[in-house]
Amino acid sequence: MVAVPTPTFKLERELIAQGFSLIAGVDEAGCGCWAGPVYAAAVILPLDSRIGLIRDSKRLSLDQRTRVIVDIKEKATAWAVGTASHEEVDRLNIRQAAFLAMRRAIESLSIQPQTILVDGFMIPNIAIPCRRVIGGDRLVKSIAAASIIAKVERDIELERLDGIYPGYGFADHKGYGTKQHLAALKRLGATPIHRMSYKPLQPYSPTIAKPGTGTPP
Repeated sequence: MVAVPTPTFKLERELIAQGFSLIAGVDEAGCGCWAGPVYAAAVILPLDSRIGLIRDSKRLSLDQRTRVIVDIKEKATAWAVGTASHEEVDRLNIRQAAFLAMRRAIESLSIQPQTILVDGFMIPNIAIPCRRVIGGDRLVKSIAAASIIAKVERDIELERLDGIYPGYGFADHKGYGTKQHLAALKRLGATPIHRMSYKPLQPYSPTIAKPGTGTPP
């Protein structure tokens, strides 16, 4: 069995030694979903924050994410969330929409970072120095913290949308392409929050379901 690495402040410490003092980790959630917005979070964590449960959000249970996000928000020097709507996903494509959400998260920080660490990608059109880290949510503590906030906040939004568009199971699958989700699309058609540029959605009307009913008009 391959050991799963635990995120550390190793990279942040290296950057501090180079003269940077405010380092933000950035990650997104929801790129692979068929519906709803894409979320991103930016987090500046002090090196003495001592939050042992920080991991890639996908490796934590719902209960663990719910508990650790409280510690992250309380102990972070700064944190913020940015989103891009399903309309922006369809208009720009998912990667550009994710970059937009990331830039919005960074711009919303109460303290602007001197450099940024991002999971997997370089963020275009941003003046702050940016460094991509492959597998960053598994390796870098500030990126892992951002992955948790983005995941939890987006899940909360999809649970809210489940109340507006019942019958699709958004509270369960959070917009991902599950069998339950596909069965609902075949039964009810697409909602106004579905990403119609995605190939699996294209056979369905973008405005079939009425908000609050989950049934055709």
